[in-house]
Amino acid sequence: MTEFAASDLVGELEENLFSLLEKQAAQRDESTLPLIDLSSGSPRQPTPPAIIASLQAAAARPENHEYPSFWGKPALRQAIAAFYQQHYGVTLDPDTEVALFQGAHIGVNGFPRALLNPGQVLISTDPCYPLYRSAARQAGADFYGIPLEAHNVFLPDFTRVPDEIAERAGLLLLNYPHNPTGALATPALFADALTFARQHHIPLIHDFAYATLGSKSGEQPLSLLAHPDGKAWGVEIYTLSKSALMAGWRVGFAVGNASIIKAFRKLHAHSYSTVYGAVQDAAITALSLPAEQLSLLAERYHQRRRVVLARLEEIKWPVHARQGTFFLWLPAPPGFTGEQFASLLLQECHLLVAPGHGFGPAGRDYIRISLTAGTEALLQALNRIDELKLFS
Repeated sequence: MTEFAASDLVGELEENLFSLLEKQAAQRDESTLPLIDLSSGSPRQPTPPAIIASLQAAAARPENHEYPSFWGKPALRQAIAAFYQQHYGVTLDPDTEVALFQGAHIGVNGFPRALLNPGQVLISTDPCYPLYRSAARQAGADFYGIPLEAHNVFLPDFTRVPDEIAERAGLLLLNYPHNPTGALATPALFADALTFARQHHIPLIHDFAYATLGSKSGEQPLSLLAHPDGKAWGVEIYTLSKSALMAGWRVGFAVGNASIIKAFRKLHAHSYSTVYGAVQDAAITALSLPAEQLSLLAERYHQRRRVVLARLEEIKWPVHARQGTFFLWLPAPPGFTGEQFASLLLQECHLLVAPGHGFGPAGRDYIRISLTAGTEALLQALNRIDELKLFS
């Protein structure tokens, strides 16, 4: 068969970390010891019955058998605006300050393409969700990650951005609660980020994927748009994948600055498809769920976090306890990089974890584990690690 070379752009893209982990899992021989996958970012919980029932009813409606609008149903955009008003006290114009798309992945990839010019720099954090780096590359831009360090609870210090990088800045992209470190935003973080954005006259995108997953029960992570001037300078990307357990449904949206939304919508109409109408109707149901129910959906992760943190203390594995998201960011034991430790865990313990270097150079000495695995599986995994006697 004739082989053809990929484009220079494709050749420059790094291998997707999560597809590599998926391949590693598929290649394991589980005949002696079952594999425990602690790398997954899928919630692994059933979608609430009311949302499923809404989809089932909507699928029978003839209007949902046609092509949906690129802009999304007016009723869904209004529901998004009402959701932000109810949960964050933010007023939105559903016609000009809301964009709908098939999952947050499209927003994270699309906004850099809609806003950046070749030669500019996308500034984010190191470590970060790996897609941010490839989004910059696809926009013809460079990427700069502000190093995150444990002593600063993994919050960026914008004074560390070199002048030559700041001068070429075209976009600031943040993500709190932070994947992979679990760090939580503070009012001071958003104040500093907006000061940096104003100083360099650049837009600020906040990836709010873990909006309902603080570090403990009842803790509501901070929204950028709830901060003064947040909407004037920024846009927030929200997904129903985690908050409403709709990972496979692919529903995401962005809210905020109308000019940024307008630029993205134009790109979206040329580059991406639309969200199935029945899924949009189900999303309206999801957005109408009471805050108490959303908290209950997150409670399972909080319960697991408490159990895992207690076991880590018994193992004498040091960890910063106040982490949001449904991940835990853990230092590798002395003498190991995160990559070496992840390899050891796969070979000796049949545990699949995400090595920290996949999120950026500053993650070199860490691994990320997921709390989406069941409590029993998590404890089995930690027992296997304890048998290695790497911590003292």
